[in-house]
Amino acid sequence: MKKNKAVAVSGMGCLCAAGLNVADCMAFLFQGQRYPAPPLSFSGRGSHPVFEITSDFYVPRHFRQKELPRTSCLAITAAREALADAGLDEDYFRRKRVGVCLGSNVGGGLSGTFLEQWRIAESDPYILPQYRYLGGNPARHLAAEFGISGPVQTVVNACSAGGDAIGLGAAWIRMGICDAVIAGGADALYEITYLGFMSLLNTDAKACKPFDIRRKGLNLGEGAGMMLLESDEMLAERDKKARTYVLGYGSAADARHFTAPHPRGRGLRLAMKEAMASAGISASDLAFINAHGTGTADNDRIESCVFSEDFPGIPFLSTKGYTGHTLGAAGAIEAVFTAACLEQGRIPRSAGFSEPDPELPACPVHENREISGSTAMSDTLAFGGNNAVLILGRPEKTKGGG
Repeated sequence: MKKNKAVAVSGMGCLCAAGLNVADCMAFLFQGQRYPAPPLSFSGRGSHPVFEITSDFYVPRHFRQKELPRTSCLAITAAREALADAGLDEDYFRRKRVGVCLGSNVGGGLSGTFLEQWRIAESDPYILPQYRYLGGNPARHLAAEFGISGPVQTVVNACSAGGDAIGLGAAWIRMGICDAVIAGGADALYEITYLGFMSLLNTDAKACKPFDIRRKGLNLGEGAGMMLLESDEMLAERDKKARTYVLGYGSAADARHFTAPHPRGRGLRLAMKEAMASAGISASDLAFINAHGTGTADNDRIESCVFSEDFPGIPFLSTKGYTGHTLGAAGAIEAVFTAACLEQGRIPRSAGFSEPDPELPACPVHENREISGSTAMSDTLAFGGNNAVLILGRPEKTKGGG
């Protein structure tokens, strides 16, 4: 496979249970603490802990809060941080060819308001206002908030959506379709999602424990992660430097089961191979791997085997012990964390891991650790057998990064 041109990331934004911006999130991760708790927004429906954002966060300027689903508010808040981080003037921004590529699992379609509409519609299905469901698209709201008229894409392929959105957005830059792309993922915590995962019997009644022998499932979370991708020409015009680069991206499907990954990680290995080839790197070039690491039995076992066989000795971790599984936002939030860890030259301990599972051939880092190297991998597995892999690198050491 031909090596792709690296795409600059000029700004990043993130909010989740770990913090309301990138700096606070990173500080929280290295403190090693976490606070999962029963959900507050729909209390009384279950006791399994979640990672919920309980603090107030920014409400978009061009919409009233009640007009937007929570997922859209999360997406716009993270995007606004990314634009500010990039030092972009919004009037200048609007004059450019700007796109939006956003991953989400539920968008605004499973909000409490929509749930009430469905309950009302049980007596008369013809009164259900479908425009509200179709109008709950967070990518559309994000584009409207910032006056963007370029391509707007919502990626909905389960929990790999955020990572896939960044990979697709980078392709738009390479192909000359856009000067800049707001790319990432967002998902809010909703009652239907919460009860649905509980019905699958894959949530932990206590704090999740990725890769630990006592792991019993995931904890859900909510949040958004955004990257502002820019062309080299736009960066040069603004006399700005990139924070990091999207060096490579790979996507492959197991094509085997609705929810379970392939027992040998077939699709994951293919996606990793494609990502590294497009980045022009080998396994030895990786400083670390930010794993999907949900805390479920199958996911952690398969990732551990793949890491042991294909990336022996490369340190890895899961950040879901700090954020919960944020569904369509997960790949994007973890991409932001990956880039920020490369900048800081260190990775946090994998929260929840304390006792190795003898069936897992590789274990995550159990304490904060210094790293060396200029590139890292972030991988995401999803229902439907979807796998998305990103290779990110620091600009000053990027191979062919411009």
